[in-house]
Amino acid sequence: MKDENGILGLSTIRENRGLSLQQIADATKISIRSLDAIERGDFRKLPGGIYNTSYIRQYAHAIDYDATVILSVYYREMGGPETRSENGKGSVAGFRPASSSLGL
Repeated sequence: MKDENGILGLSTIRENRGLSLQQIADATKISIRSLDAIERGDFRKLPGGIYNTSYIRQYAHAIDYDATVILSVYYREMGGPETRSENGKGSVAGFRPASSSLGL
């Protein structure tokens, strides 16, 4: 899903909404380098761990875009969870959470 503008045309969407990377950086306190990496789909340049998904969610919110779409690309590229339901629960890599198997 990468094109010359990155993944999903995110930079075009952002620009069409009249937003600069600097404005998003100021609002989210995420570096322009990381925001640019998200737009290009270069997720290996993000800081890692839970910061990655947090940055993606914040970026999506800033441009009024569905974070789950970007996260699905992220998980596919980075080998993350295979399935998730809307509320974030569900099977991950074919396993159910322990609470589900206990009926809790």
